[in-house]
Amino acid sequence: MAAFSSRSTTLIALAVVLAVLGGAVEAQLSPNFYATSCPNLPTIVRQGMAAAVQREPRMAASILRLFFHDCFVNGCDGSLLLDGTNSEKAAGPNANSARGFEVIDAIKTQVEASCRATVSCADILALATRDGVNLVGGPTWSVPLGRRDSRAAFQSLANANLPGPGSSLATLIRMFGNQGLNARDMTALSGAHTIGRSQCRFFRSRIYTETNINGTFATQRQQTCPRSGGDTNLAPLDVTTADAFDNAYYTNLLQQRGLFHSDQELFNGGSQDALVRTYSTNPAQFNADFAAAMIKMGNIMPAAGTITEVRLNCRTPN
Repeated sequence: MAAFSSRSTTLIALAVVLAVLGGAVEAQLSPNFYATSCPNLPTIVRQGMAAAVQREPRMAASILRLFFHDCFVNGCDGSLLLDGTNSEKAAGPNANSARGFEVIDAIKTQVEASCRATVSCADILALATRDGVNLVGGPTWSVPLGRRDSRAAFQSLANANLPGPGSSLATLIRMFGNQGLNARDMTALSGAHTIGRSQCRFFRSRIYTETNINGTFATQRQQTCPRSGGDTNLAPLDVTTADAFDNAYYTNLLQQRGLFHSDQELFNGGSQDALVRTYSTNPAQFNADFAAAMIKMGNIMPAAGTITEVRLNCRTPN
């Protein structure tokens, strides 16, 4: 009996190790995951983001974009943060545009000094995103924690899973739906474009060829985004309040001042028109829906079989 018990215990332990390494056990995320193991985590992340946003208000949007682009590619596993030839950083949607990695690195260094080998890079990114949004006037929310970091990047998935600025409404609904997010979630999360900047190459076609665009707005954008050249010239996603998280993104859409084709698709005679109108007049509803959708997106887990760990350096596997 004792031998059987010992053998059973060994097998169970081995099964647990393999399951955790393979990502077959889906972690139960909780806002209190680090309450005992790293109680200073929220303060460290908040202070790091406050310093980063004070230096450059745009950084709140940059970190938010990192989180979105991480979660849509094999779940919120920190895989976007990895360096390497097959990195997600080198994928089309991220190459020469994803930014803010050094901010996450700096926060990770502080977290490691306080609680070594405890907090995942994926969780740091989730907290930093929430704090960045809040620091520039947006809502706050309780961030479920307990994510683990992937040991690999998924460049091909990054090229396939991330909707581009030329996406149609149907494409947006489908691609968000592939991640378990519904059309309302998509329209609320698109409100992230109330902050940040875009390079000319991503909106040139809209300002020169599309007709559902405010003429004055198009002319204004053309001044810094020529028909050829100037691909990396920047323009605010929200022409009204570029660095404040508010509902002006939606009022801009009502006036046909969406910077991307995909932005204006939300208000172009389609299924999301009514919700855009609601958000344009009810900022509290937008904030509530945005926060709820961010939690929902943050709960996207890596695929079964993904090998995970708590990375010591966000740019490289242990």
